[in-house]
Amino acid sequence: MTKPSDPALSDPPSATPTQSPVSCQLTSPEATTELAKQLAAQLQPGDCLLLEGPIGAGKTHFSRALIQSLMTHPEDVPSPTFTLVQTYEVPSGELWHADLYRLSALEEIEELGLFEAFDDAICLIEWPDRLAELTPTHALHLEFSLDPAEEDCRHLTLTWSDAKWQSRMDEIAHDRP
Repeated sequence: MTKPSDPALSDPPSATPTQSPVSCQLTSPEATTELAKQLAAQLQPGDCLLLEGPIGAGKTHFSRALIQSLMTHPEDVPSPTFTLVQTYEVPSGELWHADLYRLSALEEIEELGLFEAFDDAICLIEWPDRLAELTPTHALHLEFSLDPAEEDCRHLTLTWSDAKWQSRMDEIAHDRP
């Protein structure tokens, strides 16, 4: 894994705590997978990750890696682009992976049962802008962007306001080389 562009991510645990937002550079699909695994290890039922960014920025790759790392027996993790929601049983409970790209009305989102899942499941939501005012305030926002100079490189900004993410981000920062 490469060094993050934000020095707070590479500071030792005794240093100043990581503060929102945090930005890092993911130089390869493997680096994205590694960060997804680190974040997965911190997740609990009721956690929500909102994955933003253009098509091809790495949202689904990140989600796939995160989901597979939580499975007892890793299996294929298809993109929920057409099914809208995929659910998985993981040791900590249920995990929902939703892709809201094709939805245009809040009523469509309500029909998915997603709001109930926010309370009891781990939720990964791609295209969370479709949630509008129904966006969970306790969510961790992950904004992916492409690097025009490096095809496999992605930039990621993590933003949170809920205090529960602070210690988790500090733990991830401590575990990164």
